[in-house]
Amino acid sequence: MESSAALELAKHTLLLFGIILAVGTFSGLLARIARVPDVVVFLLIGMLLGPGVLGQVDIKADSAINQLILIFGSSYILFDGGASIRLKVLKEVWITVVVISTIGVLITGAITGAAAYYVLGVPVIVALLLGATLASTDPATLVPVFKQIRIKDRVAQTVMTESAFNDAMGAIITFTILGIAMGAGEFSAGDAVADLFKQALLGIVIGGILGYLAAFLISHAKFGFLAEYAPVVTLMAVIGAYMSADGLHSSGFMAVFVFGIMLGNQESLGFQRAHHDENILEDYIMTTALIMRMFIFILLGTQVDFALMNQYLLGGVAVATVFMLVARPVTVFLCALPDRRAKWSLKEMLFMCWTRETGVIPGALAGMLVGMKAPGAKIIASVTFIAILMTILIQATTTKWLAKKLDLLVEE
Repeated sequence: MESSAALELAKHTLLLFGIILAVGTFSGLLARIARVPDVVVFLLIGMLLGPGVLGQVDIKADSAINQLILIFGSSYILFDGGASIRLKVLKEVWITVVVISTIGVLITGAITGAAAYYVLGVPVIVALLLGATLASTDPATLVPVFKQIRIKDRVAQTVMTESAFNDAMGAIITFTILGIAMGAGEFSAGDAVADLFKQALLGIVIGGILGYLAAFLISHAKFGFLAEYAPVVTLMAVIGAYMSADGLHSSGFMAVFVFGIMLGNQESLGFQRAHHDENILEDYIMTTALIMRMFIFILLGTQVDFALMNQYLLGGVAVATVFMLVARPVTVFLCALPDRRAKWSLKEMLFMCWTRETGVIPGALAGMLVGMKAPGAKIIASVTFIAILMTILIQATTTKWLAKKLDLLVEE
């Protein structure tokens, strides 16, 4: 009986995966015809397939399957984004990236928290917890958008790198505030900063070592004996980078992003691959990243709780509006304007003000808060989903239009 139940569960899961792949493929074609980022269509289709409408796909947010897809999918998408980063460009903008990924998260969280306090009338600690949950951008959303829409290199790579680096800061702030709210400790700025540096440094070191090792094994003229297995090496290394960093209590997302940067800049490391082999690897990464986007955003759409959102709809929309139109612009101008090395133009900063989609990572944080029964967790989850829908449906959809208006779009 137990084996039969397990078999039925396996077949049901396989059917759901088949539905997601089939619907995702046609959704991707629809997104191409409509000329919008595919994550937007995936999210909408997911909402249609979920329990709230058709009820065809129902995979719980706290299930092992969903967590597996979320961790590996986000990691692989982030690796893909890192591989498109060029070190030459990063050298120009690294100051902005560091400041906006650290101080910028605090600024965004404080402004959003203040809006939640006055608009929703929640206690200060709940408002700050909501602000911290929303403060970090989402690499799983931003990277696919910038992979599909070609924006001026230094702008696109700054936003993608920021999204990879600020998840550690967002998580640290969120759980520090949660500790205070639950009476588990007091805030210590010194400990928080030390923890941030530890997570960042370990993530960079682990990603750098595994990235160099992977490049060595698939591209070295004499010792690159795994050249034919390059796609498999990327899978192993992405998993290895994330799990190694996570096991050492550092940022797994930062590790896989740095791993991608190392592999994508093999020439700078002294390695050279055959053009044919490079094309095969690029095609594999592109296809795998597409599949991961399908699963992540369709499942995210199916998990939108319409009943919960409706409870705080008007207040949530107001907070998300402040989050998009006030918190992000203030953060960008305070963090990017002083960077004289990068010499950001007004058009570039205006574009960065608009591109800060919220998605998988804040959604996961909100889900964890609900599971831990944090104060105001349901309000936080409700407003977080509203912000996810607003930023993805509004900002991601208009990214190409705005880039064209600001003369930042690179024509194919």
